[in-house]
Amino acid sequence: MNVLYLTFYYEPDLCAGSFRNTPLIRELASQLQMNDTIHVVTTQPNRYQSFKQIALPYQEWQCESGARVRIDRVAVPAHASGLTDQIRSFWSYYRAARQLTKTESYDLVVASSSRLFTAFVGAQLARRQKRPLFLDIRDLFRETILEMFGKSVLPIVLNPALRLVEQYTFGYATHINLVSEGFRSYFDPYRQATFSYFTNGIDEEFLNLPVSAPRNSGRKTILYAGNIGEGQGLHKLIPEAARLLADQYRFVIIGDGGAKKKLEEAIRSNKVTNVELRTPVNRTTLLDAYQSADYLLVHLNDLEAFRRVLPSKLFEYGATDKPILAGVAGYAAQFVRTYIDNHILFDPGDVTSLVVQLNTTPYRTCCRTRFVEQFQRKTIVKALAKQMLKTAAYPINHADAPAL
Repeated sequence: MNVLYLTFYYEPDLCAGSFRNTPLIRELASQLQMNDTIHVVTTQPNRYQSFKQIALPYQEWQCESGARVRIDRVAVPAHASGLTDQIRSFWSYYRAARQLTKTESYDLVVASSSRLFTAFVGAQLARRQKRPLFLDIRDLFRETILEMFGKSVLPIVLNPALRLVEQYTFGYATHINLVSEGFRSYFDPYRQATFSYFTNGIDEEFLNLPVSAPRNSGRKTILYAGNIGEGQGLHKLIPEAARLLADQYRFVIIGDGGAKKKLEEAIRSNKVTNVELRTPVNRTTLLDAYQSADYLLVHLNDLEAFRRVLPSKLFEYGATDKPILAGVAGYAAQFVRTYIDNHILFDPGDVTSLVVQLNTTPYRTCCRTRFVEQFQRKTIVKALAKQMLKTAAYPINHADAPAL
């Protein structure tokens, strides 16, 4: 069997896509047999401008099962997570992926995609070879983009084109995995596919973390670690919250992204001095930051589209014993209530609710043993890889899938 695996992010990049696909590809290789191959087409690390690490453009290794993994890393233009930058980066990846695969023959095409277009490439290549297509969908790009640019003319131009791309891509898929069950109704039109709902998970680095030491009195630290983009909307929350909590709390923000300048400007305009911004760090350093913090913050912008999503950061945070501050709504809020003990839940951007709850909720730590057992990455990727191999044997039934 020869599997084509498309993912825009892969190790050593620092992002949820990389953390998901790197162990998944290893697990898939372990379930294959001698002489089977996985051809990974990905990119050089590019998630954050402030994190530069060059990886080998081509690698090849053999799993204990005897299966080979070939990795092609495409160099894409630097970007600051803006829409135009991302289009340029994707266009480079798109051309390279077609070139690298044009003489190959595959039995299964897998595409892991948050911004739709990696999935689109997968659909093109699977259609070309008339092979089953497995999609791992991590976000709803069209819905998010249309809402984020809702006050401009851009949605009027983009919506018909993006809808056509979705129909072309999702309408050909043999199997679709959704990382959030909140996405379920969005995919109702694509009845030709079978579905699964394997979430993100907890990596081994976050298992068996030490119990937090007792905290001394004084200002407590609220840590946010991750992307600083429009989707997170940190500039709408942190500066004002920091101003109101200045006597008791300090904020540490680790990350980078397209809305970082907005956050910096909001911090200056609010004249707060209890917010520290740090550049992205590797996971070892990140674990130290988690251990040093008192609270862990996750926040999504106040958009209807984000009521469907499930932030991957919840799984890392949930593996610790720290209280979690979750500014989320919709399915993510439901997930927090159901699975994550010791949380403070507030609506996105609701500074007043966050401040009131921090001031009235006694501080405590809590080991989430059941959560860690249920959402270990190794368990999830094992089941997801098994589903991929089952999909390779499915008949192709895409008579109604539109062509472009």
